[in-house]
Amino acid sequence: MSLQSIEDIFKAFDRLKILVIGDVMIDSYVWGNVSRISPEAPVPIVNVKSREKRLGGAANVALNLQSLGAEPILCSVLGDDDDSGIFINLLEKRRISSRGLVKSKDRITTVKERVLVGSQHLLRVDSESLSILNAAEEESLQLQILQLLPEVDAVIFEDYDKGTITASIIEQTIKAAKEQKVPTIVDPKRNNFFHYKGVDLFKPNLKELKEGLNTIFEQDDMVSLQTQTSRLRELLNAGFVMTTLSEKGVYIQGEKEDHLVSAHKRSISDVSGAGDTVVSIAGLCMALKLSPYFTASLANLGGGIVCEELGVVPIGKQRLLEEALKNKLKL
Repeated sequence: MSLQSIEDIFKAFDRLKILVIGDVMIDSYVWGNVSRISPEAPVPIVNVKSREKRLGGAANVALNLQSLGAEPILCSVLGDDDDSGIFINLLEKRRISSRGLVKSKDRITTVKERVLVGSQHLLRVDSESLSILNAAEEESLQLQILQLLPEVDAVIFEDYDKGTITASIIEQTIKAAKEQKVPTIVDPKRNNFFHYKGVDLFKPNLKELKEGLNTIFEQDDMVSLQTQTSRLRELLNAGFVMTTLSEKGVYIQGEKEDHLVSAHKRSISDVSGAGDTVVSIAGLCMALKLSPYFTASLANLGGGIVCEELGVVPIGKQRLLEEALKNKLKL
């Protein structure tokens, strides 16, 4: 399929199938108000007005991919508990496949419950397993990944350091993906930072890049950014490293080219979920073998758009298309 225009690219998103491997969770919200302090302890009593459960973690990447027209397939490990049923039900409501999910009696499904009073975030309660997968869980998940790999156009690792992604799963998946010429894209966290050797696109934010390399430099120090990105790319033997720079934009570097894409001026409401949007767009662009500059430019645009929204919200395809056309992104 010849992609001659931005419109062609957005139409091509509709035929893509993307495997998302990573830590999934339920984002649970409790909204209420406070009118008194508890007689049992000096804490506020929240009178609950409403509750909502949403797909979170790697599942938010799946939501972004779906919103852009692609078909996501999630691969992860859930607990064999009531919350796993709630999670799968949330997937079914969004018509997202659950066939890549594995249940384990030795883990619990991750739930992050937030208590909010008005616009004030009062409390967060986390229920999760932080240990890495045991041998049986790892084998089951790897089997699912290898079975699904032949039918997808790209693989996204969405790592939240919750134990789902192991060194073995990374190594085997990247190896199999290379054999099948399926591009791999990573949104990393600290524990597995240097395990993603041979990945096609590695997407840290600036803080993660500096912490991973144990280095310090100012955000506007381009020479250090170029040098340290090159160092990271060589350590990982990665095709490209694309670093998000918050309000400064995105920097992408490969062996033969590098580009700094400036951010667009926006009214920022909430940066939550922007990284998920960026890696989703990058994954689709890599699947279509688009240029590094266009990949970084479109991902940068999408990340900025979702920052204008309150809360974690998937990118709107029409809005992204309109902004890409308005800004005349170069293919």
